[in-house]
Amino acid sequence: MTDHSQAAARTAGPLLELSEVSVAIDSTPVLRAVSLALRKGEMVSLVGRNGAGKTTTMRAIMGLLPVRAGRISLGDRVLSDEPAHRRVDLGIGYMPEDRRLIPRYTVEENILMSSWMGANRHNRTRLGEVYAFIPELEGFAQRQALSLSGGQQKLVALGRALLAGRDVLLLDEPFEGVAPALVQRISEIMSQLSSRSDRTVLVSDSSLSEGNTFYDRHVFIERGQISGDPV
Repeated sequence: MTDHSQAAARTAGPLLELSEVSVAIDSTPVLRAVSLALRKGEMVSLVGRNGAGKTTTMRAIMGLLPVRAGRISLGDRVLSDEPAHRRVDLGIGYMPEDRRLIPRYTVEENILMSSWMGANRHNRTRLGEVYAFIPELEGFAQRQALSLSGGQQKLVALGRALLAGRDVLLLDEPFEGVAPALVQRISEIMSQLSSRSDRTVLVSDSSLSEGNTFYDRHVFIERGQISGDPV
């Protein structure tokens, strides 16, 4: 995508939008009227302390938690009305903080899992794109996930999200609990995504990372509510 076309996409209307979304877990309110809009090709960080509601926001978008009030939209589709498994076919990829790999599956099998769930169950074309973004994954593609370090598993989870997320990527705490060298590597991958991809990317982080220049803006969440103005 050229710089001109990418800039045009980022000035268009929202692709992913949360409108007054409230979510409760075990009858306890967690999100309170959260509104958030992301444009096509935009990379946004959702910043908040542990327990602020970052993961709950992403799980609600993924349909893993029911929306108690409000609406989540993807373009002109009401996403919060769709069952969770439809996210793959709608081009949404999710990288959970705890990776959620199947230990005895190979790296490649773990990456391809999301495509098995959707309509394109044998889609290997996009696997090449994943390896282009994260070449090291191809080097240990046939190793079992349990044989990898925690940092390597993080890259596998990112690759799986990339395969499914042709339009939208949700990355939950990608820098959490990894060595500094891997933080740098993930930052490089995200910088490439920002400059070479028209995906809409929402990234949760526990602190504001001023050094990460690939973000278009930062949004802050506190006690289940968006706080202050985006920066």
